[in-house]
Amino acid sequence: MDSIVFAPRGDKSAIEEGLEFSPRFDADGLIPAIATDAKSGEVLMLAYMNDESLKLTLQCGEAVYYSRSRQELWHKGKTSGHVQKVHELLTDCDQDAIVLKVEQVGAGCCHVGYPSCFYRRAALGEEIGPDPVQLIPTTSSKSYDPEAVYGKK
Repeated sequence: MDSIVFAPRGDKSAIEEGLEFSPRFDADGLIPAIATDAKSGEVLMLAYMNDESLKLTLQCGEAVYYSRSRQELWHKGKTSGHVQKVHELLTDCDQDAIVLKVEQVGAGCCHVGYPSCFYRRAALGEEIGPDPVQLIPTTSSKSYDPEAVYGKK
């Protein structure tokens, strides 16, 4: 991993038009990473990467994130077997966000048991009532039992 080097942050032109990868990590040393299904384009999850997890992802070809709640590296699928094989890693114009196009191996990526972490949508427009904005399920069933995979919490 020591052989992977990110370019220093240059001027605006170098960052926006250049061909050297110089990711901008936030004050906590993290960069948001959105995983999408490489075939369908479906958004699977949002996570964060630090310098080490981004380098590990590039090196091994599987998604490695940084868990903000556990404060540790998180090789996606190491516990569940639901690995994300990276087909493409994109960065935006400012190089402060990443999109991973992945092959989701296994039943799903969400720790709640759904194929995607985005399994609900917010009510919009006329759907909004006088109560707090409601969430509407986008799927009716889980793709796996999280208790069977992770055990009882």
